[in-house]
Amino acid sequence: MKPVWPIRRLTAASATIDKSMPARHIEHMAKAKPRRSGIRLSIRIDLPDGSRFGPGKAALLSALAEQGSIAAAARSLNMSYPKALRLVDEMNTQFTKPLIETYQGGTTRGGASITADGEKVIALYVTLTSAAGTANAETLAILKALCK
Repeated sequence: MKPVWPIRRLTAASATIDKSMPARHIEHMAKAKPRRSGIRLSIRIDLPDGSRFGPGKAALLSALAEQGSIAAAARSLNMSYPKALRLVDEMNTQFTKPLIETYQGGTTRGGASITADGEKVIALYVTLTSAAGTANAETLAILKALCK
């Protein structure tokens, strides 16, 4: 009988390599990001249509700006391509104008870029999270002291 491996987010701190695991699982564990120490504030915005914009979509939008490709942006975030594509579609319908423009593949290999509205959304999200973190720094420090 083939072993069934649990699907879970792996971190460098929680990863223990079992030599009987398939090579692809071991490779995934080697790429796992270490857990952050400390405490941080993340903000998720509830939009008028009932959808949300938060740190995941903001990270994908920023990665798209850097990478110029949905696939490359997804890889840089250890995100699956189908999930990244779904998030791009969501972001393009959440706002009055699309945040991401995509180009078909072929000999030019296609790609994606963020629009002017996409740049505004990133800037506004960064401003909002930065201001919230600064305004709540003392409270976060107290909360951190109470954590293990």
